[in-house]
Order: sequence, then structure tokens, then C-alpha cells
Amino acid sequence: MAYRPLAFVSGLTLGDYILWNWSLNAGHDLLALVSGLTLPPLGLVCLWLLALNLLRLIGNSARRKDREAIRRGSAAGGVAGARKSTAAANPEPASASASSPASSSGKLAA
Repeated sequence: MAYRPLAFVSGLTLGDYILWNWSLNAGHDLLALVSGLTLPPLGLVCLWLLALNLLRLIGNSARRKDREAIRRGSAAGGVAGARKSTAAANPEPASASASSPASSSGKLAA
């Protein structure tokens, strides 16, 4: 995440505001006009970059939480995977008896 554009535009906005305020107080009308006209677009860009960086921060933290949940799930999945493979190796439950009518007839039960 790049904070340089936000820092650069924030510095320009602050500097332009200070210049505009000083030029108004000192009676420099042309300088006050120019810096006053550039101040609103700089302020809008500064707010836009701030909102964009906040959204990126929220998105990155959500992705980080997802990655941690996946990591935790894969660690727990190792134990669950071992249980599944054991169950797949023994498809018949231990409580079922070999003398049941469905298994002795050779037909599949529906």
C-alpha cells in the first residue's frame, strides 16, 4: 500500500492553505486568488486519497483475516482429513452384521 501520494497531496494542501491564509492577511490579492482557486481541488483529491487508502486498509485486514482462517482450517483439516480417509477405508460401519439380508442377497438396497 503506497502512502506517498496521500502524504504528498496532504502536504501540498496544507501548504496551499497556509499560503492562502498568509496572502489574505498580508494583502497579496493575486496570490490569495491563485492559492484560493487551487485549494478546493487539492482538498477534494486529499479527501479522495484518504478514503481510498482507508478502503484499502479495510480490504487488506479482511484478506488477512481470511488467510488466517484458511491457515487455521487447513491445520484442523489435517486431523479431519485423516478421519475421513480412515472412514473411506472402512466403508461398512462396525455395528452392521455380515448376516444382514441385504448383504447376503447380493442386491443393492434402494
